[in-house]
Amino acid sequence: MMKLSSSIISGFFRLYSDGFRNMSASGRKLWVIILIKLFIMFAILRIFFFPDFLKEKYSNDKERSEYVLDQLINSTNKHD
Repeated sequence: MMKLSSSIISGFFRLYSDGFRNMSASGRKLWVIILIKLFIMFAILRIFFFPDFLKEKYSNDKERSEYVLDQLINSTNKHD
């Protein structure tokens, strides 16, 4: 079973590596643009637009967990 899964993984790796190796220059440029956009969306925008609300408002994990639990309970009661 272990041999089968490692051969499947290596087969996938070979498939994608051959595909990227044989890709045209314009295809590579498009992949670079896609990767840059993903980096911007997940790394940079997260820093500026999605601050860590719980860390700013509460000083320790116990207070954070109590706040989240309270929000979940209150959210459930509002829909009843």
